Amino acid sequence: MVYILFVIGFFGLIYGAEWLIDGASALAKKTGVSGLVIGLTIVAFGTSLPELIVSIFAINSGAPALAIGNIIGSNVANTLLVLGVIAVMTPIYVRRVVVWREILFSLAAILMLGVLVADVFLAGGDDAFVGLSRVDGVVLISYFLIFLYYTFGKTWFPVESETNPAVEKPEHHTSDVPNTIVKIIGGSLALYFGGRWIVNGAIEIADLLSLSEGFIGLTIVAIGTSLPELAASITAVRKKKEDIAIGNVIGSNLFNILWILGLAATMQPLPFSNEQLSDVMIAIAVALILLFTLTIGKHKHQISRSEGAMFLVLYAGYLIFVFTRSIGVF
Repeated sequence: MVYILFVIGFFGLIYGAEWLIDGASALAKKTGVSGLVIGLTIVAFGTSLPELIVSIFAINSGAPALAIGNIIGSNVANTLLVLGVIAVMTPIYVRRVVVWREILFSLAAILMLGVLVADVFLAGGDDAFVGLSRVDGVVLISYFLIFLYYTFGKTWFPVESETNPAVEKPEHHTSDVPNTIVKIIGGSLALYFGGRWIVNGAIEIADLLSLSEGFIGLTIVAIGTSLPELAASITAVRKKKEDIAIGNVIGSNLFNILWILGLAATMQPLPFSNEQLSDVMIAIAVALILLFTLTIGKHKHQISRSEGAMFLVLYAGYLIFVFTRSIGVF
């Protein structure tokens, strides 16, 4: 049954992404909220449900390493795999204001995680706790609430120029509002169950191959829980709604670090091993690569097809590194 649900899960992702993007786009038009903001919030939350559920299940099951690996690995996959795939499909233009606001916000979040994980260690002795305490969890959640306030604040009180509008003019037409809500809820549920079934099947297969928990969290589980982001972003790009695709990836990364890890840490302090510390450093490096690509690359404020291919090569190298580390090469 696990393997049957594994296959069905892919259909859930495909159709769930379709419904969620349709509903979110309709909501943006009805309310006048920009596609970017919808992607940063509603779509990002819907596609981050698998990471949230997996992390809660892992904490309750006494497997915090799986929860940490899931979040860090998912963020790396979102940036290199998801953005790489959609950039290869079509060059992604990222508005200048998005580069210097939302992407910097995301970089600040992962830098904050690195500081919070090692803060006590840097200030204390050898036996100091290295990881996220409950207080650290509250700090992450507080920063997440600031992000939400900031996002909706700039929506209702825009400061953009006419060339970079913060909001879209609402379309005043008769439409089926309940149908829009059903699409958003139904799409989110389909993404959730699809992602969950795929992860369960992947874990079952991984157990048969005797792979380590850390490797499963960083790779199979991370890729599995990132499939909703991939499906939703591909659907958004095919519908010529690149803002939703970009907002989905950035928003999902912020949800993962600030909300999910923050919530997990408030449930139970999360110790970080040396390997997990290096994984955080890798995630910071990936965030910097994205920023540099959009600011000093050949195509500023754009991820070209060649740069998307570079992202995919980097992700393949990342998977090779994690695998060789798991078998003791590093």
